[in-house]
Amino acid sequence: MELKIRYENEMQTIELDSAATDQLWVSLSLEGEGLSQEEREKRIQEEWDKQYNRPEYNVWHRETRHIDPTPKRKRMDGRRGYIQGDPDDAAFDIMDYLLTTNDIEMHDHNFEYQDVCAWVRKVLAKKPEWADAFIAIRLDGESVREYAARIGADENNISQKLKRAEKKLKENYKDRQI
Repeated sequence: MELKIRYENEMQTIELDSAATDQLWVSLSLEGEGLSQEEREKRIQEEWDKQYNRPEYNVWHRETRHIDPTPKRKRMDGRRGYIQGDPDDAAFDIMDYLLTTNDIEMHDHNFEYQDVCAWVRKVLAKKPEWADAFIAIRLDGESVREYAARIGADENNISQKLKRAEKKLKENYKDRQI
């Protein structure tokens, strides 16, 4: 039997002997008694096409049908705008434009963040409230006012804790900018 297989958008043909054809019949869970060899091969090819030879175009088209292939410039009058891609740039791909980050970058960022937080907590082990304030305000970007309101403390008190924490961290790691 000759089985047609789609591989990288091209059809390739492989030759199967009768034992491999019987195994393929069982693995595709096909049923039918008393069929001729030609009918069995035809059903095997149809099922193979149905399960494995489906083109990816339909999936890609379904996901990208609302993306404008010729995006217009953003409007400056406050109305809803479009993404602008340079029409002369052959390397511009709208899908690459929409992909803003990848898992590796996020994974590395999380490890760096955890390492910095662990170092801060280690240096400020005797003053955990200083470490919490430093991490929340300097690393996470929370404002002093928001942090003070969240923990129910005075803003001046939090500012003083931050100054002391920065001084202690600078003493322990002078090469690092804080």
